[in-house]
Amino acid sequence: MRIYPTFFRVVFSGMDAERAHRIGFSLIRLAHRVGAGAALRRFTQPPANLTTHALGLVFPSPFGLAAGFDKEGHGVQALTDLGFGHVEVGTITGQAQPGNPRPRLFRLVEDRAVINRMGFNNDGAAAVAPRLRAARAGLEKSYRSRRPVVGVNIGKTKVVDLRHAVADYELSARELAPHADYLVVNVSSPNTPGLRLLQNVASLRPLLKAVRAAADGAAGRHVPLLVKIAPDLSDQDILDVAHLAKDMELDGIIATNTTITREGLRTDPAKVVALGVGGLSGAPLKARSLAVLKQLRAAVGEEMVLVSVGGVETAADVRERLAAGATLVQGYTAFLYEGPFWAARINRELARTAR
Repeated sequence: MRIYPTFFRVVFSGMDAERAHRIGFSLIRLAHRVGAGAALRRFTQPPANLTTHALGLVFPSPFGLAAGFDKEGHGVQALTDLGFGHVEVGTITGQAQPGNPRPRLFRLVEDRAVINRMGFNNDGAAAVAPRLRAARAGLEKSYRSRRPVVGVNIGKTKVVDLRHAVADYELSARELAPHADYLVVNVSSPNTPGLRLLQNVASLRPLLKAVRAAADGAAGRHVPLLVKIAPDLSDQDILDVAHLAKDMELDGIIATNTTITREGLRTDPAKVVALGVGGLSGAPLKARSLAVLKQLRAAVGEEMVLVSVGGVETAADVRERLAAGATLVQGYTAFLYEGPFWAARINRELARTAR
């Protein structure tokens, strides 16, 4: 019998979504701080047959936590205690910023979905960097071999004009790349004005080139670089990004971010309209995210790393993404509905059918 769904319904479902997230995340971090991590890992650590090699790294499991849950690197070790094969921190910007006014996070329980317009609220790259350094050191001490991987997702500071976006991303790359196993350029959030314009290949090429140089230079090694794209791109735009990634020998693509569409929802349309703008994530994104994955794999061939995210809820979903060409799979929204042992359950089910 699973307890968390009842706990969610009684405690969290009527609470402001951002407050519930803050409380839940605090409890996860508290468990780690009081020394429960080692005991948890005995039950949650991914079985050895899930080990995945990608980006020149060893992932304990192909399933990880997408950017957005831990925006500032406060709980990387605590989250890996729960069984995630990797944790992607962020989105982090060059400068600290408060994000958009509250309320800015909303659940659509009937749809197992979330709408957010957080706006990259974070402490800025310089403040987050020491946390990442400490987190990686802690992981190396706790796991030694097959340690969970730490990804870092960077975006544009809201007040920075698009004309100066490259320099802003370079600033984040220099601060954060030395402490990242891989780096992600986020040009696909709908909550920073103008950001998605950077997905245009004419803008994207110089941005990725500059970030790669800044990251590798600061880290003194090659830091695998990926770009995260939106599900709302046209099929032709997806192909253009795929061809650019191949041409630049980019390490990978993450597909997809949240969507601005509201099609096919069960929630009362009037309520959805009242919640306002923002990116929709969760189960309604499943079909489009899978379609984008298949299109990308056909375009880039077998070698490039593709990370599939969007509407992933179950081990069956993870298997489907892997079968469709994903190298790695991420989830986030279902974590809010499924509770702290979600990743461990997925790993156990994946391990039963792994070759």
